[in-house]
Amino acid sequence: MQAGTKREYLAAIYGRYRHATRSEKGRILDEFCEVTGYHRKYALRRLNRPAALDGLRRRRVRAATYGPAVIEALRVIWEAAGYPWSVRLKAALPLWLPWARRRQHLSATVCAHLTRISARQIDRRLAGVKRTLKRRQYGRTRPGTLLKHHIPLKTDHWDVTTPGFTELDLVAHCGSRADGEFAHSLNVTDIHTTWVETRAVLGKSEIAVQQALEAIRQVLPFRLRGIDSDNGSEFINNHLYRYCQAQEIQFTRGRPYKKDDNAHIEQKNWTHVRKLVGYGRYDTPAALAALNDLYAHELGLLQNLFLPSVKLVRKERIGARVRRRYDAPRTPLERVQACPEADPVAVARLLALRARLDPFALAATVDRKIDHLVDLAARPARPPVSGVPAPQHRAARRDFTFANHLRRPPPRRASVTS
Repeated sequence: MQAGTKREYLAAIYGRYRHATRSEKGRILDEFCEVTGYHRKYALRRLNRPAALDGLRRRRVRAATYGPAVIEALRVIWEAAGYPWSVRLKAALPLWLPWARRRQHLSATVCAHLTRISARQIDRRLAGVKRTLKRRQYGRTRPGTLLKHHIPLKTDHWDVTTPGFTELDLVAHCGSRADGEFAHSLNVTDIHTTWVETRAVLGKSEIAVQQALEAIRQVLPFRLRGIDSDNGSEFINNHLYRYCQAQEIQFTRGRPYKKDDNAHIEQKNWTHVRKLVGYGRYDTPAALAALNDLYAHELGLLQNLFLPSVKLVRKERIGARVRRRYDAPRTPLERVQACPEADPVAVARLLALRARLDPFALAATVDRKIDHLVDLAARPARPPVSGVPAPQHRAARRDFTFANHLRRPPPRRASVTS
């Protein structure tokens, strides 16, 4: 028997039961339990309620607080911001909402709801969209042997309270083959502020890597105090070692084959490089120029000025589980602003720049530049088949579908920063 039918049957016998004698109530109760399948005690509670309406009242369903307009505006901001985690998205909404209101013509009610929505509610509302997104993996370093005894190992956890101590790494853009010379992205992340700068080099010669690091040092809003690298020959060499000595930069390295020693930069290799430019092969000066144009302008501004990140504060072991505690989400610029060691002139200039920049316009420009970058990627060579004309790169384009799903969310995994 359906729930609605049971309610109708209860309404039909309720009045007769309330006015029946004791023996009649027993027969009505037996009949009610047999027809509905209710337990006898539950049937008594339904029939003995003080008013008929109490037994027949349906459960009140609360109306949805956040309507379709709120969810659509939230989805647009989430996609433009690069699909951040709900806690980061909640922290980013105050920076993005003024521009979203102009672009999407949002009402005051929608803006108020977006300001009030919680991170948990964001997860629930965007769950259906998240399930449609796809993910990928990434992967080339040749160990260097020179000067290892001069460059100390760093195996302890970072515990710095000043900006300028960084981890760095190269991300190879070689496609499906590693022959010849191709572009690499030099990624540098600051431990304390999570500020990230990236530059591209063709090949990974000692001079090219050192010059890219110098270009990054010039644009940092704080002094570069230290670098920590892996054991690749592009870092463990006399050229970079002498450069660090001359600039009074602390130079340390991780243990061979221990990527956890460089956990910060390994994560940024994914979120700030691989997830955006993908796995194509870039081996031309035009592609190199396009990469640097992307890194040095819109992408760096979008990630450092408008996208909050969280940092791991501590880990607690509870039995067999490890519970991680994170700080409140803040943008790298906000963390730099809170540091007295940062350059006040550079910080003031960046704050004024953020006030007049439209993050939606930055995100759209990043998308266009990545689309252009995909067109510059080298196409994999395919052997011709006799009697069949050469393909028009249709199959090759399938290898670069990341441009259709820009800035996908990273896989869930434990990390130091996000």
